[in-house]
Amino acid sequence: MNINDDLQARWWALEGKILERFGKKPDMEAVLFLIGLNETGFIREKITKEQKQDLMHVAVCSLLAQSGYYILEGKDEEGWPHFKQVKELPVLGLIEQENFLKDHVLLYFEKNEF
Repeated sequence: MNINDDLQARWWALEGKILERFGKKPDMEAVLFLIGLNETGFIREKITKEQKQDLMHVAVCSLLAQSGYYILEGKDEEGWPHFKQVKELPVLGLIEQENFLKDHVLLYFEKNEF
């Protein structure tokens, strides 16, 4: 079994847990949205498209902060976290980018004991 097989198996296991918890199989956008909600505590009945994009941006920054690509600079008056990029991201192909992000998502959920 190569490393990509292991990554895919762990990803499918995470998808299964999310499906079990929320009743819907998530795509990457949904996973990022959930992480953004978790990181910000932003709970509203109606969320605009812009707010959804902001939540996903927070998720990506939070995920990549685990590997030192971003640092949290602080929060604004509304409580939104702001990050600073401190390390160049690797140049990767599309599949490698997806796997890079999946690996960080899996690490995040392991650290948060999901």
